[in-house]
Amino acid sequence: MLRPGEKVERVEYDDDLETVVVRTDGPTVHEEKLRKKTRTSGCAVGTVFGDMMEGLEGLELPEAQVRTSWLYALSAQINRTPSLYLTAGAIHGTVLCQGDRPLCYMEDVGRHNAVDKIAGWMVANDVTPTDKILYTTGRLTSEMVIKTALMGIPVLASRSGFTAWGVEIARQVNLTLIGRLKGKRFVCLSGENRLVRDADQSQVAEEPATHRRKGARA
Repeated sequence: MLRPGEKVERVEYDDDLETVVVRTDGPTVHEEKLRKKTRTSGCAVGTVFGDMMEGLEGLELPEAQVRTSWLYALSAQINRTPSLYLTAGAIHGTVLCQGDRPLCYMEDVGRHNAVDKIAGWMVANDVTPTDKILYTTGRLTSEMVIKTALMGIPVLASRSGFTAWGVEIARQVNLTLIGRLKGKRFVCLSGENRLVRDADQSQVAEEPATHRRKGARA
C-alpha cells in the first residue's frame, strides 16, 4: 500500500481495536480502494479489496533463464528439507531460489503470507529479483501470480496445480509459470521463452513415495 517516496512518520497500535495505524506525510486514497472488490481464484473463491491489477499494466519482467536441471535439483532438495509442511501438512512453504540453490525458506498457514515473508526478506537483505525463482507448495492462483509479478521475479514454480485465471494473468505479463513440478515431471504454462531444456530426463529420478506426505493436501 505504501509507494516509493512516501515517508512514514509514525506507527501506532490501538490495543482496544487491535489495529496498527501507519501515518504517512501525505494524503492517501485507501478508503476509495476498499470500495473496490475483486473475486479471486484462491481457496473457496475469496474477495480482495483494492485494485489487484494496479501496477501490472506495462510491467516488463526480466528476460532471465531457467534451466530444467535447476528445476529438478530444486524440487529434489526442497522436498527433502525438514519443514512443518512435510511434518504436519495444512501449511504452505515458499522458497526464494537462485539457479539451483534455495536462498530463503518461509512457511505460513496462508500461502500469501508466506510469499509476503519472502518479499520482506528480500527488502531487508537488499536482494534483487532479476534472476530469481519463487517456489511454492501452494496452488498457482491469480493472487500468487500477481504478487510474484509485482515483486519483479520472472519465474514462479509449484508442485501443485493452477487456476485458469492465474495462467491467464501469467501469460499477460510474460511470467514463466511452472506447475505440477514433481520428480522429472512439470508443465510450463506460460513464459516458455525463458526455459532452457538442458537436463537428460533419463538421469532424473522419480520422486519417491517416502518424500511425499501422506494424508494431507497442499
